[in-house]
Amino acid sequence: MSRENPDVIDSLEKAFRLLQVFSHEHPSLTISEAAELSGLTRPTARRILLTMVSLGFAEADGKRFSLTPKVMRLGFAYLSALPYWETAQPHMRRLAAELNESCSMATLDGNEIVYLTRVPGNRSMVTTLNTGSRLPAYATSMGKVLLAHLKPAALDRYLAEVELVPLTPSTITDPEELRSVLAEARARGYATADGEREEGIRSAAAPVFARGGSVVAAVNVSANAARVSHERLVSEYVPALVETARTISDEIGAVTVMH
Repeated sequence: MSRENPDVIDSLEKAFRLLQVFSHEHPSLTISEAAELSGLTRPTARRILLTMVSLGFAEADGKRFSLTPKVMRLGFAYLSALPYWETAQPHMRRLAAELNESCSMATLDGNEIVYLTRVPGNRSMVTTLNTGSRLPAYATSMGKVLLAHLKPAALDRYLAEVELVPLTPSTITDPEELRSVLAEARARGYATADGEREEGIRSAAAPVFARGGSVVAAVNVSANAARVSHERLVSEYVPALVETARTISDEIGAVTVMH
């Protein structure tokens, strides 16, 4: 048990902490590397890694450890429990086909958005994102929508903690400017991002509501900025996007009631 909180199991907390250090940049780790990245002692990291191997969640190749596909069960258990993930997909496919652009759904996890599902468009796009991809919330249209619907205290904490790194020349890096943009997004019912995370990519997002009025996800449409102007994005894409998000929200409410 945790010395600070008797309801927290220290060993489980450490295992999840170590699990999260595996990434695109660190697909395999030695015991020493895992210990350093997770902030754990080398003996603790060793025991956790060997336990993960024993359970089938990791494999060892000499001195290096990597995750196995079994880890995906943890993520897909979450997705399968969401009433809105499966509900949203046919509507997102319809929107992607109508606009001939990619359509995605994401939720907020800490200071980042996590992609729940994505329907690629037929047009060529440089960005490659899939289920599980994570992006900084402040620089994305879906992130702005999700941040805009946080409770005031939660938004204050976010703005106090997050580092607004200038990912492109268009990235908003001033907390008060971001707060103003989020207030506008909440008032008008959608948000846009214009080359703020990646130059040349323009997107718009709308909130997905659960029964009771809480925002559980956001849906967006992304386009090449050279092909779709901001004015066209707002005048042609946003109405269809908002209507799709509203339809998904209505169906989620019905599914929640049934459950």
